[in-house]
Amino acid sequence: MRGGLTRDELEALARAHGFDAFGIAPATSDATREARLKDWLNAGHAADMADWMAREPEKRAQPENLWPEVRSVLMLGTNYAPPEDPLAALAQRDRAYLSPYAARKDYHDIIKGRLKTLAQAIVKRGGGAVKVFVDTAPVMEKPLAAQSALGWQGKHSVLVSRAYGNWLFLGAIYTTLALEPDTPEGDHCGSCRACLDACPTKAFPQPYVLDPRACIAYLTIEHKGVIDRALRPAFGNRVFGCDDCLAVCPWNKFAQTAHDAKLALHERLEGLALADLAQLDDAGFRTLFAGTPIKRTGRDRVLRNVMIAIGNAGDAALIPVAEARLADAAPLVRGMAVWALSRLMPKEAFAALAESRLRAEMDESVREEWAQALKEQA
Repeated sequence: MRGGLTRDELEALARAHGFDAFGIAPATSDATREARLKDWLNAGHAADMADWMAREPEKRAQPENLWPEVRSVLMLGTNYAPPEDPLAALAQRDRAYLSPYAARKDYHDIIKGRLKTLAQAIVKRGGGAVKVFVDTAPVMEKPLAAQSALGWQGKHSVLVSRAYGNWLFLGAIYTTLALEPDTPEGDHCGSCRACLDACPTKAFPQPYVLDPRACIAYLTIEHKGVIDRALRPAFGNRVFGCDDCLAVCPWNKFAQTAHDAKLALHERLEGLALADLAQLDDAGFRTLFAGTPIKRTGRDRVLRNVMIAIGNAGDAALIPVAEARLADAAPLVRGMAVWALSRLMPKEAFAALAESRLRAEMDESVREEWAQALKEQA
């Protein structure tokens, strides 16, 4: 192997720097990968991410278009398998469901730091030049991880690993070293469609294709606006993320609980009461979620999700909590509070509340929420 380092030495370096999985992918063009990206974009599946995903797609699809000097791509995986079935938390309807990936220190910070130190070690011992990526540039991590034999992209489009199931954080090192790529292991989903059938909003128009416009994970984290009324009941108590399609995968039986201290789940974020989250101001939100991916989504969008969860809780005791948010500074939160109350309050009481509140409401989107809720209750 050119570059002065054998594959075994590279993998040993990766594990010494905190990575659980290692593989090598070619940096050459892949017509299939590029065609699939274009089809996905043309179908409108990028949704609010269109500006990011559609920007220079040729660089995203082909590593050598992003950096002409690259000759090989090192793909790294970090296990984050939760200790228990995350879906058990969906039964606690008065508590917030937070995706296991997010209820810990932001993996971007941890993984990027490790990638940098690993890259430096590779350059020191093997020469060449490097660039590191973890969701920071137009890099298609999942297809590259599949090419590097870390696993395969399941029917839910997420990487599935024989050793770690569905629970791998991915990072990439582009290098000018010409390394022998690993042989992809192929698809092992067979006839199984557990992930497709588990999706609460049926966000998979076909196997291997995800439409984010109906994906709870995308909608609770990335989507900036109002959530489609037809989808809200399916959210349940999911306040940040959705892991149904990941958690039901049979390959998880081989996964072992992650024990990475720097990526440990935060105990303070376990079983958070919806009533408490609904009362967070911006300062309180930033304090509670400091250092986590949740903080990046912002208080208003998270409270939007909290209001939807309250509406799905079916608990009349939460009516005062939702009613207090009718005075929230954010129209997005006020609008979802209207929807929550329409689900929790008797028809007559909600109509009376609407009569008193509508006169004071200035935002058109919130007024529309009132109108739609009243129409549905009529």
